[in-house]
Parts: sequence; structure tokens; C-alpha cells
Amino acid sequence: MQVAYFVNQYPKVSHTFIRREILALEQQGFAVQRIALRGWDADVVDPADRAERERTQYVLRHGLRGLAAAVLRAAWRRPARLLRSLRWAVRLSRHNERGLPYHLIYVAEACRVVEWAEAGGATHLHAHFGTNSAEVALLARVLGGPTYSFTVHGPEEFDKPQGIHLSEKIAQSSFVVAISSFCRSQLYRWAQPAQWNKIQVVRCGVEAEFHAEAQTAANTSRQLVCVGRLSEQKGHLLLIEAAHILALEGEAFSLVLAGDGELRAALEAEINRRGLQPFVTITGWIDSAQVRRFMLASRALVVSSFAEGLPVVVMEAMTLRRPVIGTLIAGIPELVEDGRSGWLCAAGDAVALASAMRRCLAADEADLVRMGEQARAAVLERHDVRHEAARLGALFRDAAAGARP
Repeated sequence: MQVAYFVNQYPKVSHTFIRREILALEQQGFAVQRIALRGWDADVVDPADRAERERTQYVLRHGLRGLAAAVLRAAWRRPARLLRSLRWAVRLSRHNERGLPYHLIYVAEACRVVEWAEAGGATHLHAHFGTNSAEVALLARVLGGPTYSFTVHGPEEFDKPQGIHLSEKIAQSSFVVAISSFCRSQLYRWAQPAQWNKIQVVRCGVEAEFHAEAQTAANTSRQLVCVGRLSEQKGHLLLIEAAHILALEGEAFSLVLAGDGELRAALEAEINRRGLQPFVTITGWIDSAQVRRFMLASRALVVSSFAEGLPVVVMEAMTLRRPVIGTLIAGIPELVEDGRSGWLCAAGDAVALASAMRRCLAADEADLVRMGEQARAAVLERHDVRHEAARLGALFRDAAAGARP
């Protein structure tokens, strides 16, 4: 079966889970066509991402001129469908933070996607994220393209569900993937009860290569690692505050912020202001192999987020037998159990976060071994990429056959 994947930007450091999903589907016999809006000129460091970039078709690579040609061909070959898609664009622009011109561009992008999907023989189109990529998939369907589905991760989709017309996207789709039960519950809020059976939980997975030959022994070092984009929703500034509390108490520890992003300058200023240079370091962008090395060199992973879906780094750390310090939000408590595979605390509370970090640093080797084994077992049971890709593949086949989930 030929399936087309559509993503806003691909490959991308924070989209490793999409690459894993695609490769797992191909291992199960699917032919996957990669289509993205942008990403051909992205600075990617992972060799696997470089390989994916060469296999991806980019809608915006030739600018608006290339899109205009696709629109003219659609006007010639399918004028009624093009007119209908323009009506949909007007409808979807209402209450949206982006005005009508953007949605007309989405129509043009959909014209290109339909051409490529048809040329590639795709019988189904799957988009990642419920924002503009899902809208382009919907418009492609209106233009006569293949059936479509999309994966919702959160939290962005849940911040503005009416503005992005989440209800309409669900109604027009063959099915919708939620990455956790929490995510599914939020989608239920914006779908008609008759549409609920469309919303299926398919979890992000970790491939065997990541956790193969994982270090068995717990790491009793005093290092903690936080992996992720340095952005507001990840709660890094609060994490710095929690680290400051521990430093003032005389706690011996180090904290590595593995990643980069728009908040880096503010974080560096806060580290300097609080005199935390001996305790906290920022790595900048690193590839998957480096992430793995930092996790293995650390006692535990810290997730201080205010809003999330379910971070893939949580699964990665747990497969490596590293417990997780996390906040009680979204899908995190579905995987991390307080006292069994990690330490959970209220979000937005620096004192509570510092307390969870203190509990982790106080754990002895036996506790770390026990929690690491329980963490690994939980991920391998629920987040095996091959198993989850098989579930997704079954949904693709049903959609192509016109069956409801």
C-alpha cells in the first residue's frame, strides 16, 4: 500500500518520532511518500535526517511560481473541485489567527500535494499535527485527492481548537490519531459523539536500535539531564529556579540542558544572574546519538514542562533504564509512575520540582536499579514502534477500503 506523509517541516530535530514511524511502516511493507512544505535547506546534524531530506518532496521549494502552476493545472482539470476548495478556505479562515490570504495559499499547496500524491500512487494521505498541515490535507481531499488522517500531539491544537477548526478537520477525516489517552480526551471535546470512534490512540514509539545493548546498571552520578527545545512551554526558567533552590541548600549536582531554542539567551542570563555556572550547562543542538550518551551519563531525565503531548525523550530515557522527574501534565502520568519509574510533581511549582529532584538525588543504587527496570518495562510494553506502526498501518488499510475504525 502506498501512503503519503505530509508534514509542515521535515526532517527536523524535534520530529525524530515521525522518521521512526515512517521507517517502521516501510519495514512492514508500506511504501511511504514523504511530502513537506519546507526543510530542504534545514541544518540537520543527524545522518538519518540527512538521508530523509533526500527522499522528501518539498512543496515550497520553488516558491509561489511553482504553486501558481499547480493551481492553473487544477483550474483546468478540476475546476468545480477547485472552487469548492476555495469555499472551504474561506470557511477555515474564520476565527483563525491567520487571514484569508494564508488559507488561499493552503489551497495552492493542496493542489501541489494532490498532484504528487496521484503521481506517486498514494491511496491515503497522513498529516502530522492538527494545525495547517491537517488543513492542507483536508483541502487536498476536497480537490479530489486521497482520503486523509492526521496525528494530534498537543498542546498547540488544544490552545486554539476553534481557531484551527479542529471539529471540521475531524469530521472530514477518515480517522484521527491521538498519541495518548489524555490527547484523545481533548479531541473528544471538539468532536461530535458520533465521530468519537474515529479517534484512535497510537502511541509514539522507540525503535530497538535506540535501546539495544542499553547500559544495565543504574547511574549513580549526580548529573541530571533535560532534553528538549529551549522554549517557553518546556518550563526551563522554572527548572533554573529549582536548581537554584538545590544549590542554596548545598546539594551536590549538575544539570545539563541538552538542546537549543529561542529561550537560550534568557536562560543563560538567568544562570549567570543566579551564579549557577558551576551547576548548569547548555549543550546546543545535538543528534540522537549524543542524546543517548547524555542520558546514559545521567542519573535521571528532568521534564519541567508546562504543556506537552507526551515527550519522546521520556520514552527514550526510560528504555535506557533512566527514571524520569516530570510534571503532572498531559500524557506524562500515563507512562511515568511516581515512586515506581520516576518522581512526579505539580507543574509551575519550583519548590515542588526542587523536591522531586532532591528525592531523585537521595535515591540509593538499589532504588535506581529497581526504578530503571520498571521504567524500561513500561516503555517496551506500550511504546514499541513496530507494534504501534502495525496499528497505524491497519488504520491506513481500513481508510483506503472505506471502512470506519
